[in-house]
Amino acid sequence: MEMEMEMEIKQSEFITSAVNPSQYPKDERYEIAFVGRSNVGKSSLINSLTNRRKLVKVSGTPGKTRLINFFLINNHFYFVDLPGYGYAKVSKVEQASWGKTIETYLNNRPQLKKIVLLVDCRRKPTEDDMIMHEWIKHFGYDYVVVATKSDKLNKSELAKSRKDIRDTLEISDDKIIYHSTLKKVGKEDLLENIFSSLNQ
Repeated sequence: MEMEMEMEIKQSEFITSAVNPSQYPKDERYEIAFVGRSNVGKSSLINSLTNRRKLVKVSGTPGKTRLINFFLINNHFYFVDLPGYGYAKVSKVEQASWGKTIETYLNNRPQLKKIVLLVDCRRKPTEDDMIMHEWIKHFGYDYVVVATKSDKLNKSELAKSRKDIRDTLEISDDKIIYHSTLKKVGKEDLLENIFSSLNQ
């Protein structure tokens, strides 16, 4: 598995949706998981990274994806799209079952190399974001925080946003990447971050 890779995504395809471990891919390829609130822009981010406008369906209804979706990248590793959390209109029972789905995946996944935690840069990380961050640390995974929709803020607002994320999650600046699908900001930084994890 230890091979240098070009930091570019040339090929991406949807492989499977899963709810429980028996449905996960069995081939031991490395995985990069994406997680965040329902409307944080996860589908748009994955589509942007893969240069595929419709690889991941962008749902008009936040909180619709209840499944873990696996996408094979460059025939070499997987992007794993975890269910969005924190959508208020979903029943508590459903929210709990999604949490279970995510937790089960995180609980024993040795091929998971990195988790990309998405937060909306226009708001302080929510309680759900903080819980997710604690989970990631609890399970001991490497991670990076991607602050989405950065084109919506001006320079001083971005500085405040960075401080809010840093202070709320108690992380250092080098753990945060700002991204805008619209302006393609942060895409190269995130790809570099992901590929370097795969090469470790």
